[in-house]
Amino acid sequence: MQLVHTAPLSSRHSAVPTQASAMTRVDIALFNGFALPKVAALIEIFHKANALAVSQRSGRARYAVSLLSAAGGRIASSSSVFVWTESVDTHKGTNDKHLIFVAGGAGAQQARCDERLRNWLRHRHPLSEIVHPIAEGRLLLEAAGLPSRYCPLLRSGTEACGSRPARSRGEAPAAVRTALQVIEEDLGPELARQVAESVAPQHKTPFSASVAGSTAPHVSEKIMASVRWLEANVDRPISIDDAARLAAMSERNFLRRFKNEIGMTPSDFLLRARLNLSCRMLVESRLPIDKIARHCGIGSGGQLAKLFRKHLATTPTDYRLSKKASPISLI
Repeated sequence: MQLVHTAPLSSRHSAVPTQASAMTRVDIALFNGFALPKVAALIEIFHKANALAVSQRSGRARYAVSLLSAAGGRIASSSSVFVWTESVDTHKGTNDKHLIFVAGGAGAQQARCDERLRNWLRHRHPLSEIVHPIAEGRLLLEAAGLPSRYCPLLRSGTEACGSRPARSRGEAPAAVRTALQVIEEDLGPELARQVAESVAPQHKTPFSASVAGSTAPHVSEKIMASVRWLEANVDRPISIDDAARLAAMSERNFLRRFKNEIGMTPSDFLLRARLNLSCRMLVESRLPIDKIARHCGIGSGGQLAKLFRKHLATTPTDYRLSKKASPISLI
């Protein structure tokens, strides 16, 4: 689904934005069970950049955003919001600049097995200036045997664009930051600043810091793989023995290594990841509390309320009411 139909504006790598240039195509690869908030933020960022470019410059926009999936049609996000997509088989590439963002979310585990998505990524990867996985989206690139390409676009020239695999989650720049850097390079720092100020940040929860702590550079690859697996499967019953097998360790050794490197047991990490997701969904969606609880692997609204009283001294309903949600439009 092409969300923004625009005409050419400025050139990518010039130090000063110019008046005539090819379109920049922003392709966002989705799958059933993708995480909506960061995808919605990217769409809003490029939409806002187009609107500001039209109003402040020559009446031309710069970015065309397409939502793509293997088969196309209607797909469901992890928060049960449906979006319409184009099929990767029918989506035509152009000679314009292409940027690819690959969504994250619990559905990435299954999507990595989709040969259509893998083949499309292999075809588009060498033709795209940026290939940026979001969280679990890296699983799709890994399944296709492809590296990420973040291309920081720093004006100072101290970091060159290039392909490299992400060695740890801490090394990958945030997708929103990458999008804003692209806009700054294309349209200038002032317009990028206006875009940044107009887009609401993702809701930070009381559990965000402890979950984000798993990105520390000292965490080994095996433990990091188990962390990603736990985060991607928060909505399902999880056996710690399964996580240990994924890390190719005995359960005893896995428990010891995980606690030493992450700072908490796998069970505590999983609970915090579930509570972190439930807090975000309470603020970023209008889903009933019972449905949020089931989606986060907590079982029922009653169990979620129990956990909220224990860890936050409040209820899910009161938490939702106490936060001012800033929904991000998809169009």
